[in-house]
Amino acid sequence: MPLINVIIPAYNEEKSIAKVVQDIPKDFVADVIVVNNNSTDATAATAAAAGATVLHEPRPGYGNACLKGIAFAAAKPQATRPDIIVFLDGDYSDYPEEITKVVQPILEGLADMVIGSRALGQREAGAMMPQQIFGNWLATTLLRWFYGARFTDLGPFRAIKLQTLLNLDMRDCTYGWTVEMQAKAAKYKVRYTEVPVTYRKRIGFSKVSGTVKGTVMAGYKIILTIFKVRF
Repeated sequence: MPLINVIIPAYNEEKSIAKVVQDIPKDFVADVIVVNNNSTDATAATAAAAGATVLHEPRPGYGNACLKGIAFAAAKPQATRPDIIVFLDGDYSDYPEEITKVVQPILEGLADMVIGSRALGQREAGAMMPQQIFGNWLATTLLRWFYGARFTDLGPFRAIKLQTLLNLDMRDCTYGWTVEMQAKAAKYKVRYTEVPVTYRKRIGFSKVSGTVKGTVMAGYKIILTIFKVRF
């Protein structure tokens, strides 16, 4: 069985992070890595109490937190170095127990990267804001135009082989992280697929779609990243 590590970027998620960590199937995952991204609450202590490995990334930014987790996983001794990395948010909007479904295409040799698609799965009413739905549509449309990619979502719940991830040479430090991975995967002909995932209202307040500034900045960065990778 390939070794699987889960990386969870977390900024002020003390109310939800324990639920996320506890719902991850431990017989399936070797290490749950929570990257505390400059939180001002008890996110780190709560995650550690729930059984996670906690890293600290003081530089704000979703991408910075992901990069910290990747570096930690990649630097492990060969015997414990993961074969597959799963990314999952810390707000309990995804269902952590669906990790087995997200990873399955990789285990079956059908893909090297899998996106958990909220567009294909069941979504609780109000779980995604209208601006999120529109942003996903715009980004996936641009990915189709520029790369011929058939994505339906930029969902953060995803799995990828560690070596494939390292080959993508991820750089984005903030909002463009997810779309950078998908644009590069399409550009470099990585075998990818999507699986439907279930999505519910998050616990707490969204730092991106919950504010006008966050929404505008995320939209700008996503579009900029698609063009940047392409040209």
